Amino acid sequence: MSLKKNTLLVVAFFTSWVTLRAQAPKSLVLENQALRLRWANSPKGWHLSQVSVKKGNSWVSLKNPSGESTLLVTTEKPKLESDSVFKSSTGNKFPEDAYHYQTKQWAESTNPVSLNTAGTAFHFFPKKGSQNAPNQLTFEHETDQAKIVSQWRFDPKFPTDVIVTQKLTPKQAGYFSLATPTLNSISEADMAWVAVPGYFQGNYMQPNFALAYAYGHGVPTLPVVYRERSASTLSPLVTTKTGITVSVIPDPAFCRDPWAKDKLTLHDWNIGISHKNRKAQLAPTLYYPVLGEPKSDLKAGETVTFTFRYSLLGSDWFSMVNHAAYDIYQLKQTLELRQSKQSLTDRIQKMHHYLTNPKTSLWNIEEYKGLKIGAQSYLGGVVGSQRDAMKNSDYGAMWMLANATKDTLLTKNVLPYALNFKITQQITEPGFFNGALAGQYYLAKRKKFTEEWGEVVEPIAVTYYTMLDLGNILLFEPNNQSLRERLKAGAEWLLKNQKANGSWGVAYDRKTEQEAFLDIQDVRPTFYGLLVAYRILKEAKYLAAAQKGADWFVKNAVDKGSFLGVCGDARYAPDFATAQSAQALLDLYDVTQNPTYKTAAIQAAKVYTTSIYTHPIPNRTLKTVNGIEREDWEISQVGLSFEHGGIFGSSNAHGPIQLASHAGLFIRMYQLTKEPIFADLARSAAWGRDAFVEPKTSVASYYWRVMNQGSGPYPHHAWWQIGWLTDYLMSEAELRSGGQVKFPRGFVTPKVGPHQSYGFEAGLINGTKAKLIIDENLVKIDNPIVDYLLAESEQKDKLFVILLNNRSQASDFQVTINGKSYKKQLAGAGFEVMTVAK
Repeated sequence: MSLKKNTLLVVAFFTSWVTLRAQAPKSLVLENQALRLRWANSPKGWHLSQVSVKKGNSWVSLKNPSGESTLLVTTEKPKLESDSVFKSSTGNKFPEDAYHYQTKQWAESTNPVSLNTAGTAFHFFPKKGSQNAPNQLTFEHETDQAKIVSQWRFDPKFPTDVIVTQKLTPKQAGYFSLATPTLNSISEADMAWVAVPGYFQGNYMQPNFALAYAYGHGVPTLPVVYRERSASTLSPLVTTKTGITVSVIPDPAFCRDPWAKDKLTLHDWNIGISHKNRKAQLAPTLYYPVLGEPKSDLKAGETVTFTFRYSLLGSDWFSMVNHAAYDIYQLKQTLELRQSKQSLTDRIQKMHHYLTNPKTSLWNIEEYKGLKIGAQSYLGGVVGSQRDAMKNSDYGAMWMLANATKDTLLTKNVLPYALNFKITQQITEPGFFNGALAGQYYLAKRKKFTEEWGEVVEPIAVTYYTMLDLGNILLFEPNNQSLRERLKAGAEWLLKNQKANGSWGVAYDRKTEQEAFLDIQDVRPTFYGLLVAYRILKEAKYLAAAQKGADWFVKNAVDKGSFLGVCGDARYAPDFATAQSAQALLDLYDVTQNPTYKTAAIQAAKVYTTSIYTHPIPNRTLKTVNGIEREDWEISQVGLSFEHGGIFGSSNAHGPIQLASHAGLFIRMYQLTKEPIFADLARSAAWGRDAFVEPKTSVASYYWRVMNQGSGPYPHHAWWQIGWLTDYLMSEAELRSGGQVKFPRGFVTPKVGPHQSYGFEAGLINGTKAKLIIDENLVKIDNPIVDYLLAESEQKDKLFVILLNNRSQASDFQVTINGKSYKKQLAGAGFEVMTVAK
């Protein structure tokens, strides 16, 4: 009897315990009008059972919800050396030893931390979960190595965002890194677009690691960890085929500052960025601190805190980039900080004087094949150069400036010799290369033309240095029959070497005539050269070939997000040619009216927004820059593009560049799409950049890190600067006037981007035909915020002064025209045309 009673007591106790367990929470929920996140408790811990996003009037549930966290630990500092070997798609060593700029960066980018193999990974679901406030959850977990506490809450300003703060407390000394928990993993079948902005974007997995990692041609299969220094917008993202975009965005307070106080800190690495988690599941992930970096070296009991946000939008990747740029990194507010101390107009005028002085511009005239050829010294890297390389850059800007100023120092001392340089650049000897380019650079001591990085001939170089340069000259000299014949020779070479599918090879070996660089495709706007030929020579076959090339390009480059660069010394890492592609497609649309090209142009331009920095947030903090006190916004990277990005590009060592060739295109894209980010990024690049302008010459530095040291080894860049500044001002005038100020645009410039030439034909100003002029003695303005352009009517009886207020605030100023003064006020980004009798 007593045994039965004891048994009943045990059963009663067990039943009571089960009842108490049943009353414990089995789920935790964060829910608002935009998101639903539900966690379930299990023996493994708290895991996400539902992640749903409001898209329109419907809820979309993401597949494979997770909630798994990852802690990386090592007692020894991870080694910096690479121990991995990768090959190109053709089975060769990658990169080749000749590319010494890239081999160092490749080694750094394939060390264990970058490949995400360093340390020991501890994966877990938190054991404790609680709701300690409405729509605020706390999770806790302890391992033998550390205690991790995370707090989750909605952002009251942005209902699509969940803010998470993680606190890591080690139990032992070592190096620690905590990954952001995986919301959900996305299968390859479900992904529509993946990007780590500044590094890659694409819609397919790329099995060859070199193609994916170095060129961004497809999504890397490995869970590589990218650095902040080439990340344009800190928002790794995945868009699903159901139209949901998932991103994880760090709190701006944790981002590295490239010039933190009084010296360069570009290479600091605070946050690791990836499109995958440690298990190589597709899921945007951040790592903080980065394993092996100073902040990861912790003692027992030390605490590290990191705040970030998950953002889930029922829209595409471009919406996510906009959200990060505007809502998190405050793009609109920081544009309001920009104030110019020198007008862009004045910079153009001062560079005019710089370029007509042979000493300041390093202008050279050499004898070659019975002609006197002229070009500027090029002191950058060129194979075979003994500091004797010469180069010209923007022929459209040369002829534009000479035509607008009527300056004989240009028309007599520069243009004739620059033209001879251009003529002798083309190969005229019979054979495979007849009509192609001998090389971008002339080596004066060896009396030969050469390419930047080897004995090759590139079809894109024929497009650039034959078709575009000659095409722009012919806009000003349409009856120059000799140039028309040379243009035709270049067009025929491109036509002859166009492949059946419409594409071209990247390059041909000069000696063997065999195609080189078989591991990469020519996803560049090479087709544009044939469009130039059509517009000048009017032969239908050139337009047909240009369209064939563009059709291949749209399918293989734009649609896939795969682009190639044009800098040989960087082994063609993706660069400003992406922006050039957008303008090339837009120009082809203007001729054909085929909407496919307009759609593709907009898409390429959207992709190029991810080549422009939107972080860190500029402010008014005082810093010391090369002995000069500057406010932080003056040296900010925000709004600047890079020469070439990714893990291979110069952005890693030098930061972005000042040569903002895309600015005019972006104003045109804003006019076309009404997407504010285009106009705001263009203006961020152009306004208030005085800290990078060398005071004596008004030439801006090329690389961000050298600040205001002027042209340095690239004196020819002043022509490109005149070109892009003019294109930007002309595009703003057309936009702000609602099309009442409109001038014909020429062809894009070679190499550095999409800016175009002007002045070869009259334009329209308020219905009156007028020609552009440059005369710095006619107009004076007492406020450097205000830029101006000049034009005179074809009858030469009217002078048009086009005024542009280039800041966000209204400006008061006094303008003096031919000695007569007028007081004016313009609203932020305002505009006015003054008409004065001549």
